[in-house]
Amino acid sequence: MGGSKKNRHTSGLEHWSIAVKDGKALEKEWRSEIPIPRGGAHRACVVVDDWLFVIGGQEGDFMAKPGKCSRRLEVVFSDVYMLDEEMKWKVMPPLPKPDSHIEFAWKVVNNSIVIVGGTTEKHPETKKMVLVGEIFQFNLNTMKWYVIGKLPYRVKTTLVGYWDGQLYFTSG
Repeated sequence: MGGSKKNRHTSGLEHWSIAVKDGKALEKEWRSEIPIPRGGAHRACVVVDDWLFVIGGQEGDFMAKPGKCSRRLEVVFSDVYMLDEEMKWKVMPPLPKPDSHIEFAWKVVNNSIVIVGGTTEKHPETKKMVLVGEIFQFNLNTMKWYVIGKLPYRVKTTLVGYWDGQLYFTSG
């Protein structure tokens, strides 16, 4: 879903699917699906029941140069889209703040999507990356976002799990 083009700056709008049953592909080739309303990388893509959610992300990224990486303009999104059962994208309530680097920082818990950490807009003066320290919850019953906790430290690119009634995160 989406991501960035080869230059790591231009956002991809593409979205593909392949039918799978019992862990095996039922088709020989991927199908092109309805494009995402706003492309971007480092976002959460979450399936819950018959809904597909595309959450946050960013446009632009580091550009690889021989021996180093160079920064470009990066725009972090708070956008949330849902592909419904009619295969139409709907704009959903935005995240409480723009959030990126959340590809694996989510878990579905008690009919909610929970997102842990990430990165948000750069500091307006220093232009340094600002990490996210909140835990966000999107309640699928009310279709509203909530801040449900604070992390012991700000972190991006976390891996989140839920086991035995506890929410865990690691890495970053």
